[in-house]
Amino acid sequence: MHRPRGVRMRRSTVPTSPTPGGRRSHAASGILGGPVDAPARLRAAYARLPATTGLQATHRASGFRGTVLRCEGPGVFLRGATGLERLFPLETGAFSVDGQAVTLIRPVTADPRQAPTRTASGSRAVANQRARTARAARIYVEGVHDAELVEAVWGDDLRVEGVVVERLDGIDHLDDAIRDFAPGARRRLGVLVDHLVPGSKEARIAASIANPHVLVTGTPYVDVWQAIRPKVLGIDAWPVIPKGESWKDGIARAFGEPNTGRLWKQLLVKVGSFADLEPPFVGAVEELIDFVTAGDGT
Repeated sequence: MHRPRGVRMRRSTVPTSPTPGGRRSHAASGILGGPVDAPARLRAAYARLPATTGLQATHRASGFRGTVLRCEGPGVFLRGATGLERLFPLETGAFSVDGQAVTLIRPVTADPRQAPTRTASGSRAVANQRARTARAARIYVEGVHDAELVEAVWGDDLRVEGVVVERLDGIDHLDDAIRDFAPGARRRLGVLVDHLVPGSKEARIAASIANPHVLVTGTPYVDVWQAIRPKVLGIDAWPVIPKGESWKDGIARAFGEPNTGRLWKQLLVKVGSFADLEPPFVGAVEELIDFVTAGDGT
């Protein structure tokens, strides 16, 4: 289909995301660590690597491993897996990346005249493209976390397309929401739900929708958090939470962060593009965008 910003580019390859990790250090947050090598070794040639946001690095002297947040003055801030942030000096050979000792340097400031060629969703970006007036069409998602994750990856696309994402706050009253919305040929509605698997409550509700102007898609995940690839979070797999226990509370305990709100923010910040998300979630969102923007949806 034709889009104002150009053809939506389908991905033929998925870039490999770096694997975050880290451990809580017993040292105080914000302490500047020193170099691990003696002066003679400091004169050795180390690869120079820009400390770009999102880079996974380990400070060799302290063993602190984390994600580069930003450079500030002569130092760089790293955020560990627990959310702890520490400032380290940008000294020769003080860090390792992928097991190799390197010298992190301040990244070269990008020319503001050079706009990115791709959005986080992988679509072709259009420079100086103003947001389109909102269509009558809508996409409903179950909750605030679903909305934030969609915004993080598809926000630029949706603004160009003029598609508004609204919170449904649960699927139990989907029938009432559809009736209130009054979908039609020029007013399409897409609905994104979690746990859309055979036999689930969500699957039964979705199957009951018989309106050709409404499309319900979803993922097999218990919660939208699981749409984030585990390796992006530095884990092999999402923890298994016993049946009957609150899934989010169980996950929070497993991550060592009792506050689920704070934990979600720590997880969300690690999502930089569609490549950090599971394919079923990416496919479900893409299908909804295509559906609600098909034809004249203004």
